[in-house]
Parts: sequence; structure tokens; C-alpha cells
Amino acid sequence: MSGGIEINKIAGAVLLAGVVAMVSGLMSEALYTGSISEKDDKDAKRGYTIAGAENAGAAGEAGAPKDEKPVDIMTLLAKADVKAGEGVSKKCTSCHTFDKGGKNGVGPNQWDLVGGHFAHKDDYAYSAAVSAMKEKKWGFQELSEFLTNPKKYIPGDKMSFAGISNPQDRANLIAYLNTLNDKPLPLPK
Repeated sequence: MSGGIEINKIAGAVLLAGVVAMVSGLMSEALYTGSISEKDDKDAKRGYTIAGAENAGAAGEAGAPKDEKPVDIMTLLAKADVKAGEGVSKKCTSCHTFDKGGKNGVGPNQWDLVGGHFAHKDDYAYSAAVSAMKEKKWGFQELSEFLTNPKKYIPGDKMSFAGISNPQDRANLIAYLNTLNDKPLPLPK
């Protein structure tokens, strides 16, 4: 009779472990997508949002205005502050690295970005939208328009950053990014 009780204990432990695993899976799915329903899961946005990313708001430094007209960045680059641009780049460090030969993060390493092709890193899996534009180069104006509102500039890109609305902040950042280059482009005077 004690053998039957032992089998019941083992079966109960296995059943309990299965229930705990199922509940843990449902809870992690709910935390990850915000939904545990299969119907809702099809439309659920997976993952987490990075600070300053989508839905950051229409105004302020983190959120770019929706219909802002492109600014001629060249006049602002003439008075750009590289040190201030380095400070602005801190917003980007949760996804990007900036050192020469640095590893890619969630986004590609930014060394040699300015003047380089849109898909400038061979060892990074770009979105189809960026890959389709790989022959295009990141000039100062292209970077400014992209940094204003990445999703608008390259629809379908996987970058979730909302943008930088302040044109001088963009100019400072671009001037800083330009220094992270084996052959920096000449800045306007």
C-alpha cells in the first residue's frame, strides 16, 4: 500500500510542477505582450519600449512634432557644439555603441555612420526598409531628417526612437557623430 501512496505523491508533484509551469508561462506572456489571449496576441506589440521611444509625446525633446518641416541643418552645424552632441548621444546608448570596432547592440554600432551607407554595418540585421535604401549615404541633412522622426523618414524601420525635435540638439549630435569616423566630413563654416 505504501507503494501506491508514493506513486500518488510523485503524480501529484508532476501535476503541481505542470500547473506552476503553465501559470508562469501565462504570466510571462502577459508581462511581455500585455495579453494572454491568443486573439489579442496576434495584434499585440511584443517586447518593451525604450525611454524616449514611440509614443513619447508630440512635443518636448524626446518626442518630435508629427508634421515638422525639414530644417536646413547646415547653418546649425556651423555653430554645433560637439561636447553637447556627446551629451545628446546618451539618449542613444541603450541601443547603440559608439566606439571604433564596438559591438552592435539592439541597434548598429555608430562608428563611421556619417558619410557611410544607410546599412553601413555588414554584421547587423537591418530592417527591410533600411536594407532597401543601403546605397543611399548618411549626409548631414539625411541624418537630421531621420533623427527628427525616424519612423516617418524610413517607414517600416525597426528603430523605435521617437526623434529629437530640437534642431540644434540634432546638429550637435550630428557634429559629434561626425567625429566618430576614420574620415570625418568637413563641417560648414
